[in-house]
Amino acid sequence: MMTIDSNKIRNFSIIAHIDHGKSTLADRIMEFTNTVDDRTAKPQLLDNMTVEKEHGVTVKAQTVTNYYLAKDNQQYVLNLIDTPGHVDFSYEVSKSLSATEGVILLVDATQGVQAQTIANYNLAKAQHIKIMPVINKIDSPNAEVATVKQQILDLDSQFKPTDILEISAKNGTGVPELLEAIVANIPAPQVADQAPELKALVFDMTYDSYQGVIAHIRLVAGEIKANQKFVLMNAGKTFDAKAIGIFNPNMVEQDTLYAGEVGYVVTGIKEVNQIRVGDTITTAVAGTAEPLPGYEEATPVVYAGIFPKDDFLAMKSALFKIALNDSSLKIEDDYSDALGQGFRVGFLGNFHLQIIKERLLVEYGVEVVTTSPN
Repeated sequence: MMTIDSNKIRNFSIIAHIDHGKSTLADRIMEFTNTVDDRTAKPQLLDNMTVEKEHGVTVKAQTVTNYYLAKDNQQYVLNLIDTPGHVDFSYEVSKSLSATEGVILLVDATQGVQAQTIANYNLAKAQHIKIMPVINKIDSPNAEVATVKQQILDLDSQFKPTDILEISAKNGTGVPELLEAIVANIPAPQVADQAPELKALVFDMTYDSYQGVIAHIRLVAGEIKANQKFVLMNAGKTFDAKAIGIFNPNMVEQDTLYAGEVGYVVTGIKEVNQIRVGDTITTAVAGTAEPLPGYEEATPVVYAGIFPKDDFLAMKSALFKIALNDSSLKIEDDYSDALGQGFRVGFLGNFHLQIIKERLLVEYGVEVVTTSPN
């Protein structure tokens, strides 16, 4: 694989209130960049959890690398990190934004700026990344484009009317112009001229029973190859990378990943408590460099007891695997005279609690009893 020119990389997310069209726009971007063909394409392709399809909301941030031939005849790498829209999953949004240089702030032309629009805007503003306002659903008979445009201008005095793009993610209107705007307006990742030692931010993780922990990473400096020894700087854990690659949108192995790119590392780590989101991966021979800034701890707003209906060890294993890629969960040991051994778990909201309970059942076959949240 040839070295990727970091000036041709654009790392971005889509942020919006729930049901304003993030997943549909992600589908259109993959369609217009030929990332997926007609046989593979299906609605809400990045929403691959069963609970996401059932509830029609994005829970986990998904990543996909798109290759886009722009009007300047140059090929660009557009790394889209999808984000949740429900208020309970704002922590997932902040994790995604830390791996990007820009965001599309998507607003429904029929509903206008909503509470979560403002919350996500504030998250992006705090990260000091480029914000591109986009009005969606302009094809709807109930669209009030002029009104919504003024709401967006009121949100940030630095926005100009010409900055606001108008699209229909459903039928593709304006999406080609949006792709050109991403190339033109979202900065390329900053990469040092020299070849510094490797630094890669772990911004998400998944668990595979055969491969162990798969770390989703954004390379900040240096390059990464498979079959190297690496160190988690905060945890002090050394591991051998079994494989590396990109999401396209499924995992596609690569020989090398370069600074500015987004991809994954198969760590082989089976003990899920040995790695956490926000850690920095470097080489085993790294010097005294400081780790990258991690994330602030999420603050739970709802607590509930979770107890197994049958097997405590099966529930414990499943819960900690879910916690691996949902680091906003806070888990403490708990005991009930009536229900036995369990956990007291902190959630970001009641919907978050509902989703975790359903994931335990659907993904791991574990039925649980939960106490009333407080």
